[in-house]
Amino acid sequence: MQSEHNQYQKIYTFNNGYGASVICNQSSYGSDNGLFELAVLDKDGEICYDTTITSDVIGYMTHDHVARVLKEIESL
Repeated sequence: MQSEHNQYQKIYTFNNGYGASVICNQSSYGSDNGLFELAVLDKDGEICYDTTITSDVIGYMTHDHVARVLKEIESL
């Protein structure tokens, strides 16, 4: 996890080969409100645009929403 000067990033990896990047920084969707942006990652750590969860990044997420989506990614 990185956290520096109001910037946050955490990378999650799951046994199914998927992962997630959760960020909050000046360029992420929702950061002005202290919210998070999440991207689903593939087995190579690249953003995955073709899951049943989303076809893009998900912005404006609360802590609870991030937790729910992480569980969904883990279950893919």
